[in-house]
Amino acid sequence: MAHSEGVTPEQLADIVSRACPEADLRGKRLLLIVPDATRNCPLGMVFKEVHRQLWGLVEALDVMIALGSHPAMSKESICRRLEITPQEYSNQYAGVRFFNHEWDNPSALCQIGLLTPGDTETLSGGLFSMEVPVAINKRLFDYDELLIIGPVFPHEVVGFSGGNKYLFPGVAGPEILNFFHWLGAVVTNPMIIGHKWTPVRRVVDRVAAMVPFPKRCLCMVVGKEGLAGLFAGTPEEAWEEASELSRKLHITYKPRPFHTVLSCAPAMYDELWVGGKCMYKLEPVLADGGELIIYAPHIHEISSVHGRVIEEIGYHCRDYFLCQWDRFKHYPWGVIAHSTHVRGIGTYENSLEHCRARVTLATGITEDVCNRINVGYRDPSSINPADYADREEEGVLLVPKAGEMLYQLESPAPWATGTQNSRNS
Repeated sequence: MAHSEGVTPEQLADIVSRACPEADLRGKRLLLIVPDATRNCPLGMVFKEVHRQLWGLVEALDVMIALGSHPAMSKESICRRLEITPQEYSNQYAGVRFFNHEWDNPSALCQIGLLTPGDTETLSGGLFSMEVPVAINKRLFDYDELLIIGPVFPHEVVGFSGGNKYLFPGVAGPEILNFFHWLGAVVTNPMIIGHKWTPVRRVVDRVAAMVPFPKRCLCMVVGKEGLAGLFAGTPEEAWEEASELSRKLHITYKPRPFHTVLSCAPAMYDELWVGGKCMYKLEPVLADGGELIIYAPHIHEISSVHGRVIEEIGYHCRDYFLCQWDRFKHYPWGVIAHSTHVRGIGTYENSLEHCRARVTLATGITEDVCNRINVGYRDPSSINPADYADREEEGVLLVPKAGEMLYQLESPAPWATGTQNSRNS
């Protein structure tokens, strides 16, 4: 493995050359698996160096966007993601083909394995016992090797993103995607996020072992000044080291919770589906009875892919769904998981839902829609983020660019450390 903290162009070239030796890849067909625009990282810098070293040596060097269930990207937006112009794509990168993953197109997928009820029971610590088909994008079989390139951050479903997560759910089928998203939701966001060895990580690594060809990985850790670290090796090896650096750089500890949090979504979160990260990363420091405001005037849509389902089920705590499972189990489990992550911890007893804190949208989503989906509404024009600045002693927290940095308490609240006893089958 090779790694560096504070990566220079010279170090980048050295890491790529050792991670992707010419002798190993000469004449091979290589597919790069990379994130979409909702992940912040200097992807173009790494892509260009890989291309510079390998183009002309490999038989093919193509790119697949690991969308999971996100919307497809246009050729122009992929060029922006790779930090190349359309003119450059037509010239020095003309031989590189771009592919979007198609998670919801059965003809684009092939099954590579199966998790048995015994597997899911063991991997989930007894929370589930069910059979889960494992499928991936069948284009992967057109290549000899895979090179995963992407960042590592604290993550609400798996603990820390990166590594094999760019395969599952990045280029995976809906069954395994829905299974482990709901597994993460049952465990709950505060019990998952910022933890390395979660049940979901165990599932991701287990099913990645079913992929029947060699996998290389370059894991990026992004700091305030750019690329803070680059780790190379197998997906497991690179992620193991990168997640340690991410733990040091991407978690901010606070001594006490806040009754008001203004969580400002960056432009890369253009839907609530991804803008929900502004809640996930801050729920651990939100006080009981407090309010978290997702401030994003640029967001006008819940989700272009999943919005219809979310408008049907609304945003609710985990127990709301578990206590009425027969009513909701036929909806996509990944969408239910998103719902619980945005709404946060709560209870459901005697047909009454009680959420620990309030979640309010100050976005372009209308008040009528907010009422239907069970979240609060604020007119974004009524909010001046500067009014929330420098008020931490009052219990008010402003996060100008939310969604990647995880906030945790120095002494976590009991609800963020409890044992989960719920079970699905």
